[in-house]
Amino acid sequence: MTPAARTQAAIELLDEIAVAARESGAAADTLIARYFKARRYAGSGDRRAVRELVYRAIRRSGEPPVSGRAAMLGLAREVPELRTFFDGSAHGPAPEVEGEAACPASFAPSWLHGRFDPLIDESELLALLERASLDVRVNRLKGGVEVALPALPGAVAMRLSPIGLRLPEGFQVEETEAWRSGLVEVQDEGSQLLSLACGAEAGMTIVDVCAGAGGKTLALAAEMGNEGRIVASDTDRGRLSRMTPRLARAGVSIVETRLLDPGREGAALADLVGTADVVLVDAPCSGTGTWRRNPETRWRLNPDRLARLVALQADLLDIAAELVRPGGHLVYAVCSVLAEEGRGQAEAFGRRRSAFVSEALPIPGGRLSGQGRLLTPAHDGTDGFFVARWRAPC
Repeated sequence: MTPAARTQAAIELLDEIAVAARESGAAADTLIARYFKARRYAGSGDRRAVRELVYRAIRRSGEPPVSGRAAMLGLAREVPELRTFFDGSAHGPAPEVEGEAACPASFAPSWLHGRFDPLIDESELLALLERASLDVRVNRLKGGVEVALPALPGAVAMRLSPIGLRLPEGFQVEETEAWRSGLVEVQDEGSQLLSLACGAEAGMTIVDVCAGAGGKTLALAAEMGNEGRIVASDTDRGRLSRMTPRLARAGVSIVETRLLDPGREGAALADLVGTADVVLVDAPCSGTGTWRRNPETRWRLNPDRLARLVALQADLLDIAAELVRPGGHLVYAVCSVLAEEGRGQAEAFGRRRSAFVSEALPIPGGRLSGQGRLLTPAHDGTDGFFVARWRAPC
């Protein structure tokens, strides 16, 4: 493919991605894979170049673009060499017209301005749109960091997580014996710290209310030495089913999974009321803390969806509070840097459940944000996370 043809391909993909974002369709990565599956003539270099163009255009466009062409023109006006590809050549985009509209650069949708945590300034927003690191958690059931380091060339120990390693960009971790044997799992450093914030120990009963595909469940089981009981629940059957092979690879046998009916989560967990040493609520959220990995999710969020998520978070916290035994702990987390999902949600819970005592988190990093702590890419080198922890009344 010529540079002009690559630019046109990026425009076509941006059109698809923007439509999918507005209609809650497939993610950008999925659409890019489908696009090239139907275009076998594109070599690996072409695919990498087009993907890079697409993501560069997405990262600079906080608002959903009116068209893929407008998004790419916005990028081209910042990158002079790209403008030369709008030359009307075969398979390339039509020439740029004087005065033609282009997407202005922005970091977030305008309606989100003023809704970020007070700790989030412009430098933090910029960092949220940089490339994310490739992090892995070392599974203590299989070995320690000292075992995993020599098995992963180029890996370095993490600054904050004692159970994590950071790998070089593009490292194919799933092709290594360390991954196949369950010694390591891909997991952002912030997510690792969230798991450690639970203070999991052998013999405990832990409920992971929003377990998803099980990343934090696996980490909790490892911290427990695979001794005790973990109930991992979720309303998404597909995500929950992906946990099973991961448990087997990690050597974890103490996890039972439960599929919950949306809106009836409490009923499905009623037998656990007052029994859990720790309840973790890693709640569904805006995902603003993961914009480094999925920048087009900025285009999917809207005020109504955010309001529904905030209401769901509050409901899940109240359900989870009933499961904690006297003196046990409730841990709340969101991969969000919005005030209403983080410090605002924690403060509201504290008002509703005043007998629960806010506690300091037993992890390094982050900054105090109300009753919890906020981890961010610029400050901590992690995805954006808000984490809070309470002790239940005795």
